[in-house]
Amino acid sequence: MAESGGPSLPDARPAHTPLLRAERFVWLTARVLEQRLFAHRFLNGGADPVERALDAYRNEDGGYGHALEPDLRGPVSQPLHTARALHVLDAVGRCCGQRVERVCRYLTSVSTADGALPGVCPSQRGYPVAPFVPVVDDPPSELLATGPVVGLLHRNEVWHAWLFRATDFCWQAVGALEASHPYEVEAAVAFLDAAPDRARAEAAADRLGRLVRERRLAALDPDQLDAYPVAPGYAPGEHHFPHDFARTPDSLARAWFTDEEMARSLDFLAAEQDEDGGWPVRWRRWAPAPALEARAGVTIEALRTLRAYGRYVG
Repeated sequence: MAESGGPSLPDARPAHTPLLRAERFVWLTARVLEQRLFAHRFLNGGADPVERALDAYRNEDGGYGHALEPDLRGPVSQPLHTARALHVLDAVGRCCGQRVERVCRYLTSVSTADGALPGVCPSQRGYPVAPFVPVVDDPPSELLATGPVVGLLHRNEVWHAWLFRATDFCWQAVGALEASHPYEVEAAVAFLDAAPDRARAEAAADRLGRLVRERRLAALDPDQLDAYPVAPGYAPGEHHFPHDFARTPDSLARAWFTDEEMARSLDFLAAEQDEDGGWPVRWRRWAPAPALEARAGVTIEALRTLRAYGRYVG
């Protein structure tokens, strides 16, 4: 057979390590973007192939669409797609330059009156979308959408006028949190972990950690899940664990949990790897394609978290 010019075929021997099992799952099921991102993170792959794959999702307005975030289908740019694009660029060390300048112009164009981001813009109407994602004519500002974007831009030392009001919004939103839910808290952590005012971020994180424990938003014992209520609107069993809040040991959220609690959480994460090598999605499945497309990203993040905490993955 003639040479194909592509990468060599994976080893046909049984895959025993978590990484090898996950690699087989990724080659079997993942989109090109996640295949290349996996190769970059774990197989010494380059950043250029990841960027080229990401370009397929970029629109003329500087935003990203085309179901980059699998629960939003259709071609139109959306803040959640664009946040995911920034996450990919950050992962490969390319969250900078003209590409990010164009992203910031897009963010400015879709911001609400207070300078923050809505979860979903009305342009999504008419395209398939997860039933738990509301599409309204005048969407409000959301910390869930704004916090991770602001955090990523600050972490990469991006300067743009959009960041001033968006950062102020995040501070106000984090300070006002009283009754919250895990995804919103995780968005707050993404902001606080990179916010320039470190003393203020540490104080805000300390208050937020007390809220998480008081409201039992983190399942501290995976063997006693009945003791931890699932947030309203979440899928049955959609618990969040310490590792979901503190993705890396240097996260401010790591201080919220004891060593024993974090060890149990990581044990649970490691044990969640399915027989096919991938990790499951815990949120509500509403169509086959979004769930399958999301699993590759979830798998990459699970491996990344385990490795960040020194767990053996292969």
